[in-house]
Amino acid sequence: MANVAVHASDRGGHCTPALIEGAPVAHRLALATLGATCVLIILGGLVTNTGAALAVPDWPSTFGYNMILFPWSRMVGGILYEHSHRLMGALVGMLTLALAGALWWEGGRLRRLGLVAVAVVVAQGVLGGLSVVLLKDTLAILHGCLAQAFFALLAVIALLTARRGRVATQPVEPPIKGLAAVAAGLVYVQIVFGALLTHAGRIDLHLAGAVLVFVLIPIVAARLRRTDDAIAVPVSRLVSILLGVQLLLGIGSFLARFSPIWIPGEQLTVTALPVAHRLLGSLILAATVVLTVRVSRAGAHRQPAKPGAASQCHIRTGAG
Repeated sequence: MANVAVHASDRGGHCTPALIEGAPVAHRLALATLGATCVLIILGGLVTNTGAALAVPDWPSTFGYNMILFPWSRMVGGILYEHSHRLMGALVGMLTLALAGALWWEGGRLRRLGLVAVAVVVAQGVLGGLSVVLLKDTLAILHGCLAQAFFALLAVIALLTARRGRVATQPVEPPIKGLAAVAAGLVYVQIVFGALLTHAGRIDLHLAGAVLVFVLIPIVAARLRRTDDAIAVPVSRLVSILLGVQLLLGIGSFLARFSPIWIPGEQLTVTALPVAHRLLGSLILAATVVLTVRVSRAGAHRQPAKPGAASQCHIRTGAG
C-alpha cells in the first residue's frame, strides 16, 4: 500500500507538511518526557505515602550539596525517595527544554505548547521546593495537582506530533464533544479531591467525585467506541480498562487506610496501592484530555491554498 505525504499551501503561499506528516523528533521527545514524568509521578507518590517529603530539609541544595553532586552513598531511607524525586524532576525539566526546542522548530500552535510546557515544569519545580522550605500543605497540594496537568499536556503534545494524530477524521456530534470535555474536567477535579484527601483527609469529596467519574466516563467511552476514529476508539477502550482497574485500586487504598482489615503484604501493599491509584489517575486524565482534543478537532481542515500557490506544492509517494 502506498504511503502518501501530501503538501499543502500555508500562509504566504509557502508549502508546509500536511496533516498526514508528523513531527518525528518532537514526537519521540514528547514520548520520552511523558515516560520520565510517569516515573516522576510514581516517585512523588512514594515520597508522599512514605512520609519522606521532609527527609531532605533544604532546597534547591541537598544537605548543602549541589543536588547533582549529592553522594549516592547517603541516599538511604526517606532521603532515597526524596532525592530520587528531585533528580528525576531535573531530568524531566531538561527533557522539557529539549522538547520545547523541537516544538519551536515546528512553529505555530506546537511552538506555543512547548513554551507552556516549559512554564509549567518551572512552576512545578518551584512549588515542590517551596513546599519543603515553607512547610505549607497548600503548596504541596498545588504541586501534586500541577504534575497531573503537566502529564496531560505532554500527552496532548504527543498526540499532535504523531502522524496518526494529524490525520483528519469525520466530524462527531457536538454533544459528544461537550461530554468529553466535561469528563476530562471532572477527572481533574477528582484528582484535586484526591490531593485534598491525602493532605487534608477529605474523603467525602473524593468519594462523591468518584461516583460522578464512574457514571460519566463509561458513557463517553461507549459513544466514542462507536465512531470510526483511529485514535478515539482505542483510547476510549483503554480508558474503560483503566477505569475498572482504578476502581479496584481505590477500594484497596480505602480499605488499607480507613479500615482494620488485614491487607496481604502489609506495609508494602499499603504504600503501593495509593501510589498505583495516583498513577492510574494520571493515565486516565491524560487519556480523557487526549480524547477531548481529538474530538474537538474532528472534521477540521486547513485553510484552502491561495490561488497560484498550488504549483509550489507536490505529492510524494513511496511504497510502504
